[in-house]
Amino acid sequence: MIIPQIKICCISSIEEAELAIKYGASAIGLVSEMPSGPGVISEDLIEEIASSVPRKINTFLLTSKTNADSIIEQHRKCKTTTLQIVDRVKINVLIKLRKELHPIRLVQVIHVKGEESITEAKNVEQFVDVLLLDSGNQKLKVKELGGTGRTHDWTISRKIRDAVSVPVYLAGGINANNVLDAAKEVEPFGIDLCSGVRKDGKLSEKLLREFFRMIENI
Repeated sequence: MIIPQIKICCISSIEEAELAIKYGASAIGLVSEMPSGPGVISEDLIEEIASSVPRKINTFLLTSKTNADSIIEQHRKCKTTTLQIVDRVKINVLIKLRKELHPIRLVQVIHVKGEESITEAKNVEQFVDVLLLDSGNQKLKVKELGGTGRTHDWTISRKIRDAVSVPVYLAGGINANNVLDAAKEVEPFGIDLCSGVRKDGKLSEKLLREFFRMIENI
């Protein structure tokens, strides 16, 4: 197996970003306004953190917006290297984002439920650079669009990974105890985690150390 890239999400300060990078994160996630879930920070703080990290580190703006113009305006303020769309959007939105924000990388989140998630992934892959497979629920009255701390059916994620031609990140409830199983089952390009390296809402150096120690065993 190839060692996956590691994205640490829900970063809330420059200090947390530095800590994640110190232990080996190749990307950090910065969460803007969401209907639910952890890690939400202001757009001003997202811009501040994104501008502080080394250029080799990818910075992901997580957006729950679904209107192209609103997403473009938000990204131009936050200035991250990558845009992570956590809800479903229409294909024409992805096309416009690609045109207006090039060369910013586009990541579409697929909240894995059943076989229908494979079709959803195949329908959008040609319009984005990366797919991120997570465990949210868009059908709830208050949508869950990430940060649930739950795993999903990795056999579906593996089918998606095999069916698409773009890189795939795996997210949802991953931690030091299950990352080796996740990597073996899905063989993703990258692993994305938030709660798995946090304690009492704060990024934990101890949990980061344990997680990256396990990654070395892949």
